[in-house]
Amino acid sequence: MSTNLKVTLGVLAAALAVLIGIVVVNRDSTPTTVASEALVRPDSHRLSTATDGKTTVVEFLDFECESCLAAYPGVEKLRAEYGDRITYVVRYFPIASHPNAFNAAHAAEAAARQGKFEQMYKKLFDTQNAWGHNQQSQAAVFEGYAQELGLDMATFKADAASAEVDARVKADAADGEDLGVQGTPTFFINGEQYTDSPTYAGLKAAIDTSLAS
Repeated sequence: MSTNLKVTLGVLAAALAVLIGIVVVNRDSTPTTVASEALVRPDSHRLSTATDGKTTVVEFLDFECESCLAAYPGVEKLRAEYGDRITYVVRYFPIASHPNAFNAAHAAEAAARQGKFEQMYKKLFDTQNAWGHNQQSQAAVFEGYAQELGLDMATFKADAASAEVDARVKADAADGEDLGVQGTPTFFINGEQYTDSPTYAGLKAAIDTSLAS
């Protein structure tokens, strides 16, 4: 093999390697779209439902998460602005290191069984600074919130402590893990994970893009 041929083949091999590298990088950087059946279950909690079904926002959250609390005002502003133009779904993803994350999720699910999920969802975030990151169980505090919301207390206490509610919360978390959720809050917009900072402006831009597509 001549020297010139060796050089030519070497250049071609290098160019091919670079091209393959570019393709791999581009493929890896493409946002992943996940299966809708794992993202939104029939029993998932919807705070709003789009009449045209065009845009669905899913949030995996932990009621004791400070970052979720930081995102909460922007989320509420977006929900007020878009109303039934978007479907907004809440999924539980309690973090084990948060001492009352599971208790809070159980309280929300027990309230949901009496038709008061959204009210408890708001109550838990509005009061997080009062009960969050307390090593002692805040179950009694959450019972107080349930009473304020006018829930049947015997039913609420039984539901909050039940195996069914525990399984429901853990099922959400298991779906989140299967979808690659590693922390909270994690948002998906039409099945695509939102990877930027969950600010009001950022989420609004992503929603607007979805609605315009």
